[in-house]
Amino acid sequence: MRWFLALSALLVILAEGAAAQTAVPQSLPQMQLSFAPLVKATSPAVVNVYARTRVQSRSRSLFADDPFFRRFFGDDSFGMPRERAQNSLGSGVIVHSSGVVVTNYHVVREATDIRVALPDRREYDAKVLLSDEHSDLAVLKIEAGPQELPALQLGNSDDLAVGDLVLAIGNPFGVGQTVTSGIVSALARTEVGISDYQFFIQTDAAINPGNSGGALVNMQGELVGINTAIFSRSGGSIGIGFAIPSNMVQVVVQSALAGSKIVRPWLGAELQDVTSEIAESLGLVRPQGALIVTLEKESPLASAGLRPGDLLLSIEGHEIGTVKEFIYRVATNSAGARILVRYRRQDKETEVSVLLAAPETVPRTETRLEGNNPLSGLTVVNLSPAVSEELGLQDVNSGVAVLDPGSSIGRRLGFRKGDVIVDINGQPINNVEVLSEVLAAGSDYWSLAINRNGRLLRLQVAG
Repeated sequence: MRWFLALSALLVILAEGAAAQTAVPQSLPQMQLSFAPLVKATSPAVVNVYARTRVQSRSRSLFADDPFFRRFFGDDSFGMPRERAQNSLGSGVIVHSSGVVVTNYHVVREATDIRVALPDRREYDAKVLLSDEHSDLAVLKIEAGPQELPALQLGNSDDLAVGDLVLAIGNPFGVGQTVTSGIVSALARTEVGISDYQFFIQTDAAINPGNSGGALVNMQGELVGINTAIFSRSGGSIGIGFAIPSNMVQVVVQSALAGSKIVRPWLGAELQDVTSEIAESLGLVRPQGALIVTLEKESPLASAGLRPGDLLLSIEGHEIGTVKEFIYRVATNSAGARILVRYRRQDKETEVSVLLAAPETVPRTETRLEGNNPLSGLTVVNLSPAVSEELGLQDVNSGVAVLDPGSSIGRRLGFRKGDVIVDINGQPINNVEVLSEVLAAGSDYWSLAINRNGRLLRLQVAG
């Protein structure tokens, strides 16, 4: 009988607890629960970013319909160029009281003038400290004098869990600063197609055009993401927004403050996602991890003893579901760091320490070409396995590649980032030094051979 009474009492307590969780507010303070204190503390650090870009538009050319020219240059590379100004609006976040601002790369891409406006209506000119197309992030600097600016502290995006409450702060459609609330809908979204590092926080907090570069804030007032894109068929929010994790933001900001370029670790490996068929053949319960297909001889993975056929399972305790997740985890570490990698080989799991490196068998010798030649204005770089991986080139580890076409003669002729200059006027181009010497010698006629995605293209230009 006693056990029956005890069980009855327990059921009553549980019922009362459940009722308390779903009960209507019982007092005025309970009715006044609000995000207002959090918004007041964080919103002053979220700014508007105005960027002006001068772009080239072209009139129709007689050569536009010629298949030979279109094969090399594409559909829009001919005609007389005309310059016009193009304005864009985005958001940004002050992450250091000295005036360091983070925004999206696509907000300030190729901008000639950048203006940052604070919520209190103060405005400042901004310069770009560092832009990183691979992560779609840019770091700006504004000079506000001796006064300190409001700034958000970077949180650890790995601490987020699906269901956590978050706020999105930005300037959607240019209507002014707006705050929306929601939850973390998903983590580690890898099929978004926005940047080279596919690892995004998904949220249902409303994000709209103009929110790009704005803040995703947790309930502790920390910056946990930079809002960067939405999935939409109408152009407006339908509750599927994506943010770049703050741990990736941290890497870019640290490089900018150090005054250096981002040198990401080199993998030197071809990896493959594990399909259900591969999982079955490996005796796995479910598809997981990244399978090593090939390894460069000097690859950090090879140096640590890994071999083709090994299955990478985790980095520093973070489980790896796909190749993109593995690449993201490596990219949030710096060259020279050691990471613990757990892998599976023939039904045995092992953990090994991997020294991350960015080996470049030859100096990059990044150079902006000048002079009276068809490559004037291009920024080129010596190729190495690491640089080839950075540019997404396959089976090309030597020579000279276009790093940035900029606003150059070469760009107007159709050169693209990643084009490899094979020879000029019959002279093989092995490095930047040889290229500079050939161009300095001058010519009345230029014959160039270009490797573009494995295709050899030739171009003839009068001097």
